[in-house]
Amino acid sequence: MHCVSSKHAVMMVSFCQGALLLSLAAAMAVYADMKVDCGPDFVTLMWTESRPQADTSLLRLGSCFPTSFSAGEAYFYVDLTDCNFRILVTGDVLLYSNDLTYVASDDSYNLAFTHPVVCAYERPKDWYSSQQIYDPVFKTYGLGDLQFTIGLMNDDFSGPAEFTSYPLGSIIPIMASVVQKTHQPLLLLLEECVAATTPELHPESTMYPIISNKGCLLESVSSQSKFEPRQKSSEMRLSLQTFTFAMREEVFIHCKLLAWDPNGLDSTKKACHFVKGHGWELLDNLAQSSLCDCCESKCKSRRQRSVASEKHGMVQKAVIGPFTITDVNS
Repeated sequence: MHCVSSKHAVMMVSFCQGALLLSLAAAMAVYADMKVDCGPDFVTLMWTESRPQADTSLLRLGSCFPTSFSAGEAYFYVDLTDCNFRILVTGDVLLYSNDLTYVASDDSYNLAFTHPVVCAYERPKDWYSSQQIYDPVFKTYGLGDLQFTIGLMNDDFSGPAEFTSYPLGSIIPIMASVVQKTHQPLLLLLEECVAATTPELHPESTMYPIISNKGCLLESVSSQSKFEPRQKSSEMRLSLQTFTFAMREEVFIHCKLLAWDPNGLDSTKKACHFVKGHGWELLDNLAQSSLCDCCESKCKSRRQRSVASEKHGMVQKAVIGPFTITDVNS
């Protein structure tokens, strides 16, 4: 039985078989009805079309063709491991997202569209995935019993980004998180982030520094970029203002994520951004903003041991992208 029936210009939220389904609708004319069922490891979707000239065979759920279709309907029955479903781990929730798209032919009177669909599940206590998601929006990485996730988000950080093209000067919301199975509470930090035009960094790669010097958000000095207030210690939210770099080319952001002891902050374990009129401020405790003084020079630690070998935390390299930065005048 289908659990959601939604007109195309309406947002529906409903529980179904233990899963929370969010159908995020585009603001366009009401011309179709969609019914979605989030199963334990599969999704069914029925699209009923009211436009007489629409070709339902041109509908796609991610990379998947309709399981069956007729003149006015398209039906999908797919596994969550197929069709390029994206996985986002945030707290105790697993989000599986995809896009229902209509690929209009050149001579069609019907416009192409994209309709995001997201199924959210409670994360089982013993759930762990070693899968790496190579996806334009977000990626998940496993390190020991820690699960790191980083990705592009929508404007209010409530879900994955719905597009990957950003006009110059606009804000790119980025969220990183770490889920731990047995660790004591950890603080997530972005130790370093650089933009590049390649999914892997090479000595000859052209790079643009965003965060460096052990957690200093360099872009905040000359732009509106900033760390957002934390919702929880295991998450970091970054509002990154787009910059002049590799315009209209594919851009990747390479970051080093650090899960650390919340009580072990020092000049090399920190999150600092520049606030106009105030200077460098520590995200997690304004009273300790002196830890950010070294952002103008070289931040060094008194400790000589490798972070990855210390019991206080772990480091994970991660990549976001690709996305593009476009000239607003082009």
